[in-house]
Amino acid sequence: MTAKLGRFVLFAYGAPGLPLAALLLPLYVFLPAFYAEHVGLGFAAVGAALLAARLWDMATDPLIGMLSDRMSSRWGRRRPWLLLGTPVVMISAWFLFVPGSAVGVPYLIVWSAVLYLGATMIQLPYQAWGAELSADYHGRTRIAAAREVQVVFGTLLAAALPALLAGGTPAAMRGLAWMILLALPIAVVLAVRFVPEGPLVRPNWLGWRRGVRLLAANRPFRRLIAAYFLNGIANGLPASLFLLFVAHVLERPDSSGLLLFVYFLCGIAAVPLWLGLSRRFGKHRVWMGAMIWACAVFVWVPLLGPGDLWWFVVVCVLTGASLGADLVLPPSMQADVVDEDTLESGTPRTGLYFALWGLVTKLALALAVGLSFPLLELAGFGGADGAGLFALAALYGLAPVVFKLGAVALMRGFPITAERQAEIRRLIAARAVAAAGNSAATGMNRNAEMGEQPLESGSGTYRMWRHAG
Repeated sequence: MTAKLGRFVLFAYGAPGLPLAALLLPLYVFLPAFYAEHVGLGFAAVGAALLAARLWDMATDPLIGMLSDRMSSRWGRRRPWLLLGTPVVMISAWFLFVPGSAVGVPYLIVWSAVLYLGATMIQLPYQAWGAELSADYHGRTRIAAAREVQVVFGTLLAAALPALLAGGTPAAMRGLAWMILLALPIAVVLAVRFVPEGPLVRPNWLGWRRGVRLLAANRPFRRLIAAYFLNGIANGLPASLFLLFVAHVLERPDSSGLLLFVYFLCGIAAVPLWLGLSRRFGKHRVWMGAMIWACAVFVWVPLLGPGDLWWFVVVCVLTGASLGADLVLPPSMQADVVDEDTLESGTPRTGLYFALWGLVTKLALALAVGLSFPLLELAGFGGADGAGLFALAALYGLAPVVFKLGAVALMRGFPITAERQAEIRRLIAARAVAAAGNSAATGMNRNAEMGEQPLESGSGTYRMWRHAG
């Protein structure tokens, strides 16, 4: 599909991003600290439980990606998955965000695993759907922006809710659960009703060996997914440790909601800037610049302490601006490397590729929690001790710099530019035309052998076939 999508269609497509973000922010930011401190399971146990649930979640990603590629229904390939995953997310979100009075590690593992499964059923087909809405290099960035802006709006709501609700974190988690239960079904129905899907293209079964071999041979894919993984860890560390840093280093737990709101608001505000820069300089170059910008800010974070709230506001503003690039540019580049695979394999495997992106995203976030929380406990973190606070500040501010610089190094000289992507799409289109011509010629030969004759109609712009006699 290459036609430019109208604003309402873009809004409808992006709508599920809002409740999904309201779901994901608590999972990555609020839930670990909530179960560790308020439920009382401890940092190491929560880190291990969420890592175990994530490992299960990652095992389901390739399966759902391939199934969504091969699904055939009157609703299309992607939309049925959103409808199926919505009730799974609604039920599991309630049990996970509103636990009973006596719950343990098995409870956290089970309901996290169910919630991750439902979210995967929605997210992977949803992202693949967006990649298929346009074949244009810059058009894909526009579609990603439409989705990610609503993601950030949802994140803003999720960030603001704890500050608006009385009663502490349990009340905030209950309010987030209600937000998801009300908003998710409305948003999914809006997208399914008004957003088109491209023509159904049945992928050819390549076989496991050839399919994996083509994945491994896709060099732009390998570079992008490795950089995406490193940057995911870099973003996951401060996300997982944000509440602890604000409460124990800045000693301002009452300001956490406001700080998150400022951070994500700056992410939204910067999106038009990154879109304009990417049109001029290319997606990968602008993304590299945004990551370097974030590193230049993060290195100062370990110097902060009690009384430095306003300096941390500056950090939130500047790193929030770089977030806008992280949100809209990598998803657009992911669609471009799928084109490279389609050219080589001869069959679209968008769902599988986005399943691999989802797997890497989840692994990065799981490692951020599964490694940082045990390291904090190993360092003796308990609130006000010096060694524990230094470990918290280093994991929050310095470790992300190391991972982001690794991602920048991988993206240097990334080969898929606007010109290369246009050439890939031209070759894919030419092959499709040739395949259609060969299919038509085969049909004509078969019909001629059966004694059929062509009938020219009107101006001769189309043909009808009928049996002779």
